[in-house]
Formats: sequence, C-alpha cells, structure tokens
Amino acid sequence: MAFQDTFKALSDPVRREILTLLRKGKMSAGEIGAEFDMTGATISYHLSILKKAGLVDETKYKNFIYYELCTSVFEELVLWINQFKSSGKNNGNEAGEENGK
Repeated sequence: MAFQDTFKALSDPVRREILTLLRKGKMSAGEIGAEFDMTGATISYHLSILKKAGLVDETKYKNFIYYELCTSVFEELVLWINQFKSSGKNNGNEAGEENGK
C-alpha cells in the first residue's frame, strides 16, 4: 500500500487543522474556510489534497459541498504504523539482552 499521498497531506499544518475540525462532523467548504485567514481558493486546494489522499470524502447537496473524515485510511495507517511499534519493542529488548542490559 502506498501512503505517499497520505503523508504529503498530513505534512501540512493547515490540512491537519482541517482534519481536526472535521472530527466534529460534516462541514461545508465555506464553514471550513471561515476558520482560517485564507482565500477560498487556498482552502479548496488543501481540501483537494486531503481528498486525493483519501482522508476526506465530499458530498454535494444543492449548491454546497460538504466534507467529512474518511476513517478507513486512518485505520489502515494506524495498522501500518503499529507493526513498527511492535517490532521496535522486540528488537530493542533483544539488543539490550545481547549487550547484557
């Protein structure tokens, strides 16, 4: 699984803040934009990066687009990261035991 788009999306503090806002539930692009001192075009750019990474879904209703978190990508990312956490503990203990610690 390639996480390149996911890590790129998460590397920006504005996009991380947008994700934090979306934890509360669906928000329109205008509602999200009201939380920042940036143009609508800039917010749209950040939302498109998040959407490309699969971190947000969009729903169109009349003249509005609503965004919400897509938790499946977060779940996959956590599972992927946890494999290193588990192996890191084992490797650290084995190395410590070999060095007499």
